[in-house]
Parts: sequence; structure tokens; C-alpha cells
Amino acid sequence: MGKNIVEKILDKHIVDESKNEIGIKIDQTLTQDATGTAAYLEFESMGIKGIKTELSVSYVDHNTVQVGYENADDHEFLRTVAEKYNIFFSRPGNGICHQVHLERFARPGKTLIGSDSHTPTAGGIGSLAIGAGGLDVAVSMSGKPFYIPKPKVMKINLNGKLKDWASAKDVVLKVLEILTTKGNVGYIIEYGGDGIKNLSVPERATITNMGAETGVTSSVFPSDESTKEFMRMQNRENEWAELKADDDAKYDKIININLDEIEPMVACPHSPGNVKKVEEIEGMDVDQVLIGSCTNSSYHDLMIVSKILKNKKIPENVSFGIAPGSRQVLSMIAENGGLADMISAGARILESACGFCIGNSQSPRTNSVSLRTNNRNFLGRSGTKSANVYLVSPETAAVSALNGKLTDPRKFGNCPKIKMPESFLVDDSMIIKKKADVEIYRGPNIVSLPKNEPMPEGIKGKIMIKVGDLTTTDHIMPAGKLLKYRSNIVEYSKHVFEPVDQTFAERCLSNKGNLHNIIVGGLSYGQGSSREHAALCPMYLGVKAVIAKSIERIHKANLINFGILPLIFENDSDYDLIDKDDEIEIKDVKEKIKKNENIVLENITRNKKINLKYELSDRQKNILFAGGLLNMG
Repeated sequence: MGKNIVEKILDKHIVDESKNEIGIKIDQTLTQDATGTAAYLEFESMGIKGIKTELSVSYVDHNTVQVGYENADDHEFLRTVAEKYNIFFSRPGNGICHQVHLERFARPGKTLIGSDSHTPTAGGIGSLAIGAGGLDVAVSMSGKPFYIPKPKVMKINLNGKLKDWASAKDVVLKVLEILTTKGNVGYIIEYGGDGIKNLSVPERATITNMGAETGVTSSVFPSDESTKEFMRMQNRENEWAELKADDDAKYDKIININLDEIEPMVACPHSPGNVKKVEEIEGMDVDQVLIGSCTNSSYHDLMIVSKILKNKKIPENVSFGIAPGSRQVLSMIAENGGLADMISAGARILESACGFCIGNSQSPRTNSVSLRTNNRNFLGRSGTKSANVYLVSPETAAVSALNGKLTDPRKFGNCPKIKMPESFLVDDSMIIKKKADVEIYRGPNIVSLPKNEPMPEGIKGKIMIKVGDLTTTDHIMPAGKLLKYRSNIVEYSKHVFEPVDQTFAERCLSNKGNLHNIIVGGLSYGQGSSREHAALCPMYLGVKAVIAKSIERIHKANLINFGILPLIFENDSDYDLIDKDDEIEIKDVKEKIKKNENIVLENITRNKKINLKYELSDRQKNILFAGGLLNMG
């Protein structure tokens, strides 16, 4: 029987296998500064002399605004860690990790994990790239396997060719319309079909980037002549390798999408899965338009925007910003005049960084409408809770900015045609690679990581919070202005669930040491960012278990890594039998998990019994019993 692309990559990388999970060798890792500090503190605690991967890269792209000393201190910590452990260091200003990694490091057939949920961007070049918590990245850097549930492979055939004004962003929004943001855990998407030959690597990367919003483990394209051409333009043709599925390859699920039927799409508040056609809702006034992020900031994206803006002006009531994805892109549009056209139109040119996407800059005004080309529009993620954020393509964003209203770009006129350059402007001078036995810099905001205690024999505690469906890691552990505390768990923990319940952290701390703290959630608990702090900080607050209708893959792995037991309602309706402040008990939980026996929760307050289930490998059980991976040495 033939093999698909996912199977071909995994076959070369599986080093451990059990009934329900596989351990794979990791070739490459990446971190960014918001997650990297914790990841490298964890790596240090392992006592490893140097990295065991083919390459690891530390990017600074999140906390670049640097209000206060904390971010700058973290950046110097990261720079000196990179020098000590032989890690590439991409300096602030060099660009967004996923854009730069696609340009300079990602390779077909290689495995990559990154402490950022949009790491699958590199699937556009044929890498099997997976988002993970920082601790998993640290473990992989030490040469140990990275574990995922045995994946199912979903084939999405893209047939035909996109029409004018339809873009890769519209394709992935169509995928989100079909798959939604829940129910896809355990799948890897593999793209195929006769239409992929009409998509460039940056367009493919837009699609794999936002695949993260569906909840799949990763998304990957074949490596073909288009891949080879992109790598040639990056002066990396010698790193290219063909990668394609066999003609008789098998898949667990197949979806067909006709590219010539794709129309301009929009994800409406407050979920990337709330997708409509632009023409269905066009006409609303827009207050802010922002173009950029790791989803839509490539050379092609920004040149389309510059052509739309040329010799035109943005209305005075529209706040308009553009963030090139990398220094390479910024340099190229500066050289060919595209940047001048943007500036002349009235655009604010923002730093080549994550910026507005993560809510640490460009927060919109109260009760406003913001159109953005990034990948997430969760409530409050922009930094303004009352704002309504819509996700669109660069084409829709630019045309709408000019009109001051959400506009179907097909009404603009002729679609600009972008001629790609013979080669990209390659300048790696802001990527540092040197090895020296330096002293690692530690500012006062860098605090040693707390460790958990071993798993108790039984859990007796209180429900400290009950949240609904689609609770994201932004709800659990807000970012934005609080990102500077990522290396200070004690301080950051004060803000757990702050957008939902500002008393949560204080109540947990007052309860810690008396009763165990428990969280109850609905469907797709923990979706969104890979931030391990959404598990690390609750662990510090004394949370011992999360009980939900379903838990997303990365967050479940993070909970286990920090010794928090992930449990699932056997019957979804039992969610209604438990509430905040209920006192509960799970007797002999450790022994029952050892014996693979069913778990029964007793709701003492309501005199109810609730059946719970779990899916844990023997490896995961041992991590939980120890109180987390950091306790296992």
C-alpha cells in the first residue's frame, strides 16, 4: 500500500511508539521571546551541555515594544542563552519567527516543533511542523522524542485556480467554515489536488498557518517545483527535496475544494470559525485596518496592498497600519517603491513583529470595528474588549481601508498582478550564530520556575471556576501588556483567568494548601495559543485537575507536563451537574489511573456522582504521578 506525505515523514522520525501515541525525533526547533524565556529556563534545568537538534532558533518578535525594562532584559537573556548553547538568535527587528523560518530555515521532509501554535506555517514548504509548549521544545532540544497522539490524516484536495481577488487567506477561511474550530483534534491535514501547483510557497504557508485554528496537529503541502523555485529564490536550492504522496496513498478523511469557487471571505467576531462571505455583510463602517502578522505579511501580500493603495489616500477616520513580516520583506518593498506607495496613502508602517496580532500594540478604540489580516479574533485579544475584530485577506483589507467600509474587493476594479523578483534579498546579518561559554544574563524579572508536588492519592477540592465552550488560552492567561511577566511566574499567575473572573487567582492562592483547586470547562477547552503558561500558572496556584467536555491537544499536553490532571465528562450533560464553589472529591484517583479504572467524581455539595474519563499513555501517567515533567529529571 502506498504512503501519504505524513506517513513518509513520520516513518523516518518515529523512535518510540505505544498503543495511543508516537515519539518522533525532532530536527528543528523554534522559540519566540514570549515563550522562549520559560523554555530555556526549563532547558537549563535539565543540565544539558548543548542542543541535540540539527538546528534550533531563538526569535525575538513578540515583546518588541519594550515598555519598561522587563522585555529588554528577557532579550539579553535569550541572546546569551543562544550563544552558550549554540542556538541561532534572530534579533529584534529581523521579523516574525514563522515568516523568517519559512524564508531561511524550514526544509521539506524535516520535523519542526515550536513554542508557538502557528509553527505549522512551515508546512507550506513541506516540513512537518507542530506547535507545542515550551517544555516540550526544551525536551526535544535535549535530543529526546516529542510525543503526539497517533495521528489521523485528512486529505484536502485543492482543485482548479483562484480567480482574481480571491486569495490563500480566503481558502483557509473556507477550510475553517467547513471544519470549524472544534472536533479536529488528532488530525494532520495534507493538501493535494491539481490546484496546488498554482499556489506559491507563501500562499501555502498562509493556509497551513491558519490550520492551527481548526485544532489539527499540523498541516503540510507537498514539496514540488514551486517549492524548489521558492528555495532557489532564497538561495537555498541545495536544501530542496521532492516530497509527494504515492498515488495509492490512503487517508482517514477526504475533502474537495474548488479554488475557482472561492470568494472573498471574512471571519466575524469573536472566532476564526465564524466565517461568512464578505458580500454577505459588507457595508459596515470600519475604524481600523491592520495588515501583517505571520499569516499575511509576505512580499506578495504586501505588494498587492501597495498596488491597491498607489496614488490613493486612506480616509481620515480610518486608522491604518502595515507590518511587514520580515526584514527581508521590508527591505524589498522599500527598494522597489512599494513602501513609498503605502506611506503616501497614509499607512503607518509598523515594526516587523507580531505587534497587533497578540494585542501588545495598536489596540482599537472603544466599540470599534477593526479589520485585520491575522489569524485570531478572540474577544479582547486586540487589547480592547468592546472592539469587534474581523479577519480578512490583504486584498479585502486594503480595499476596505480606502472605502472606510467593509468592501468586497471585486468591486475595486482590475486585480493587480504581481511579478515576483528573480530572487529575494538575502541578508542574514541579524541572525547570530556563535558558540561561547558566556555568562547568561538574568534581569530581576527572570525568576526560577516553580515545581509541582507529586500527584495526590485522591483529589478533594473546590470548583474555582466554570467556563463555557471554546475557552481559549487568551481567556486563561491573557497576553498583551502582561506578556512582560512570562519569565516571572509568581507575578504572571496573579492574572490567571483575569478576563473572565478577576478574583480567580486570589481565591486559588487563599485555598492552596487546604483544598485542591479544580477548573471546569466546556468544549474545546484551551484552544488557541500554545502558551504553556496557561498550565504553568494554574499549577502554581494549586490547580490539580481540569474537567471539561473536551480539551485541545497542545493544552492537554501542557497540563500533563505540569502535573495537572486532564479529565473529560463521560456524558456532556453532566457538565450541568457541577458549578463554581461546589466541593468535590475523587477518591483513589492515582490508583484508579494506574489500573486504568473508571473515575467517579462525587459532588459533595449537590450529592451527585459524575463519571469521568481520561486518555493517557503510560508515559503521561508517569509524568502526572511525578507532579510534572520538570520533576522527572
